[in-house]
Amino acid sequence: MKQTNFNKNRGMVMVFALLILMSLTILGVTSVSGSLMQSKMALSMERRTLAFDAAESAVAAVIFEAEDKVILADAALNDPLSDARGGNQIDLTLQTLSCFDNNTWTNRTLTKDGLVKGSRHVAAGEYVASPAIDSWSRTAFLREQPCVGSSNVIGGSNISCHVFIVRGCGQLQDSNYVVANTLNASVFAPAAQ
Repeated sequence: MKQTNFNKNRGMVMVFALLILMSLTILGVTSVSGSLMQSKMALSMERRTLAFDAAESAVAAVIFEAEDKVILADAALNDPLSDARGGNQIDLTLQTLSCFDNNTWTNRTLTKDGLVKGSRHVAAGEYVASPAIDSWSRTAFLREQPCVGSSNVIGGSNISCHVFIVRGCGQLQDSNYVVANTLNASVFAPAAQ
C-alpha cells in the first residue's frame, strides 16, 4: 500500500513539474516573440525617422538654394523657385506634386556632399550612405496673389506674392515607402502683366 501511494505521489509531482515547465516555456517563447516584435517596430520607426529627416533636409535645401546670393547674382543660374515660376503652374484640384514625377516639376537632390553655395543641387547621389537614403525635392508654382498688408510697406501695387509649393521626399533605398513633407513659400515679385 505504501509503495502505491508513493508511486501516485511521484506521478503527481512529475505531472505538476511538467505543467510548470510548459508554463515557463510558453512564457519564455512569448517574451522572446514580443521582444522581436518590439525590435522590428523600433527599426521601422528609426527608418521612417531617417527618411523624414531626409525629406526635411530636401525642403531646407530648396530654401537654401533660393536664398543663395551667388546663384541669384548669376544670370546663367536659376534657383528652384525661379525655375518653378518659369515652368508649369500646378492646379492642386487636378494634379498632385508627387515625389515620383520627375518631368513636370523643378527637381533638386541633396547628397552626402551637403549644400554648397553657388551650386545648383541637381547631381544624383545618396543623402546618407549607410543606411542608403535618397533625399530630393519637387517645387511647383502654385499661384500669384495680392500680398496682404504689403502694399504700404513696399510702396507699389505692381508687387504681388508668388506662392510655391515645395515637397521634400526621403526614402531608404531598400524601402517600399517614401516619406514626404510639404512647405508653401511666398516670395515678393513683380506682378505678371
